Amino acid sequence: MARLESYTPPWPLPKIFRLTKGGQLVESIFDGATINTPSMLCVEDYLFALDWAESVGGLKGLMSRADANAKAIWDFCSAQSWIENLATDPATRSNTSVCLKFTDPRIPDGAAFAKAVAKRLEAEGVALDVGAYRDAPAGLRIWCGGTVETSDIEAMLPWLAWAFNAEIDALAQAA
Repeated sequence: MARLESYTPPWPLPKIFRLTKGGQLVESIFDGATINTPSMLCVEDYLFALDWAESVGGLKGLMSRADANAKAIWDFCSAQSWIENLATDPATRSNTSVCLKFTDPRIPDGAAFAKAVAKRLEAEGVALDVGAYRDAPAGLRIWCGGTVETSDIEAMLPWLAWAFNAEIDALAQAA
């Protein structure tokens, strides 16, 4: 407590992180006092989200939706020779952030190819932000959480095949 009361950081702190005021410990924080009033719109949005989650079966329903979404992608990958799950062990696969890698031997630069496919999908308004994380292996990352409709995942998959083929064609033309 003495350190809190004697130290003033050289940068401004948001109110929610301030434990002192005027060099004195704000003890009411430890008694449950409200530090900052959250936006009522935020609260209402959260209540709406909880109501919606309950309407689709609560936690079990959301988990079932995520499972169905991931299965749609895994089934698609099983039917293709050019793409597969990044996680080779099914026990380590995520059913929410499904990560895929391109396996076609005609692809000389996996990272550039994956970025080009993601860019095509985004340009067509089919899928946004599906590129792999910068430090992750090259590929795609598709959100399949319970907030996504399986029909939307299924509608995206032919577009994924289209984008793959378009990029393979572009590689052939460039060669």
